[in-house]
Amino acid sequence: MLKTEEIKTFVHIVESVTMTAAAARLSLAKSAVSRRLSELEEQLGVELFHRTTRKLVLTESGQGFYTRCVQLLSDLEEAEHAVSQAHQELSGQLRVAAPLSFGVMHLGPAIIEFQKLHPKLNFDIDFNDRQVDLIQEGFDVGIRIANLKDSSLIARKLAKISMVLCASPGYIEQYGAPTVPEELLNHPCFTYSYLDNPGHWSFFDKKNVKQTIKVSKFMQANNGTFLSEAAIAGLGIVRQPTFIAYKAIARGELIPILQDYSVAKVNAYAIYPPTRHLSQRVRCFIDFLVERFSEEPYWEQYSVISKP
Repeated sequence: MLKTEEIKTFVHIVESVTMTAAAARLSLAKSAVSRRLSELEEQLGVELFHRTTRKLVLTESGQGFYTRCVQLLSDLEEAEHAVSQAHQELSGQLRVAAPLSFGVMHLGPAIIEFQKLHPKLNFDIDFNDRQVDLIQEGFDVGIRIANLKDSSLIARKLAKISMVLCASPGYIEQYGAPTVPEELLNHPCFTYSYLDNPGHWSFFDKKNVKQTIKVSKFMQANNGTFLSEAAIAGLGIVRQPTFIAYKAIARGELIPILQDYSVAKVNAYAIYPPTRHLSQRVRCFIDFLVERFSEEPYWEQYSVISKP
């Protein structure tokens, strides 16, 4: 069976390029490093390096073994770190970035509850609809509501987010409600400016056929709560995530329209930078959010009401 010191020595040799540099990093004699490598190759029955007078070059087998070794050592270090902190009270700073409306309406109460459970934690929260750079700006956790693109960040799903088109009862009484997506061209629409294509709204009919309409952008803003208030005031039609619209729908201030068509759902994610030592406070906080939101979100219970 391979020994941990042999694996660590091999990784240091790869990253140091030369046996001499690896020996210096490990505070060992060059002969001891060379012996460990030879014993490792003998156990594996393969040559891990092409040896030259100046440096060592990984063989194909060596490259694959190096990748596995790095992951193995990372997992081992993380396990040791987690065990050492498992019985410690959570403390220290936790920096969180979240969208404004979702953050204030839904994440905020969750943070308050988590803070009560762990009073030694120090939260630093940025409620902002812009997409922050977690690594560059030093955040531990970010909340994203989107279909995530490929990224170096790690994501855990928190909840599904449905979308709904709404207008106020007064607007519908005065101007009528569209019955097919094409009729949106005759109505003022409110768009959320941080979307990739804010003026293009896509729908799926009962046969799951997709249709995209370029709406007339009567008003555009970077905050969904404001757009909801504009719709409640009777100024036009808004496409909203249900976590914003659900209370206004429940109160009858907004009425869902075009319910024979579905709008593509997105998800809410907790994202964080990849790291060998994810702190216990970050891990516990994300686990708490997953448990809180993973079932049918409470805002979905108000998102479908009788058609007008």
